[in-house]
Amino acid sequence: MPRIVLHIDRLVLRGVERADAAAVSDALQAELRTLLAVGGSPLVTQGNAHALQAGKVRLPHDAGTAALGRAVAMRIAGGPASPAGSKAGAP
Repeated sequence: MPRIVLHIDRLVLRGVERADAAAVSDALQAELRTLLAVGGSPLVTQGNAHALQAGKVRLPHDAGTAALGRAVAMRIAGGPASPAGSKAGAP
């Protein structure tokens, strides 16, 4: 099994309250663990990438911090920008 080391130096969350940042981060980490554990992510085949631009992620206003964290994780892992039924932004 390949070993994946992912270091996120900076995560910019525009429009997110500072008090909600930890919840977004927790959801992001949990979803990345899940996505990378099942394999098939383009991120696994990228090799030693120095930077990744995840692009924009748009969700309904009432989506919540967990949904945002999951959507960002999916974008980082190379999946869709947001869960089905949500409007996604372009990279």
